[in-house]
Amino acid sequence: MHSFLYYYLIFINCTAFIVYGADKAFAKLHSWRVPEIVLLVLAALGGSAGAFIAMQLFRHKTQHLKFIFGVPLIFFLQVALISYFFYKG
Repeated sequence: MHSFLYYYLIFINCTAFIVYGADKAFAKLHSWRVPEIVLLVLAALGGSAGAFIAMQLFRHKTQHLKFIFGVPLIFFLQVALISYFFYKG
């Protein structure tokens, strides 16, 4: 079960990183954009670390309060939840 979680977290964080980067590229091209709800849902589904790294690396969504506070909050909640289940078991 733990190995599935590791692979899932790697996959979702890579996906979030790529989608945040693609959205930044789309923004520069004045093209179609990824809806903000999709970006936040990717973070909530376990991709908060990838989302946060992409935000910093690409300087993307760093002026929006729901991302400035939301993504780190989601990250800390996920770390707490994962820690609870790993140390409980």
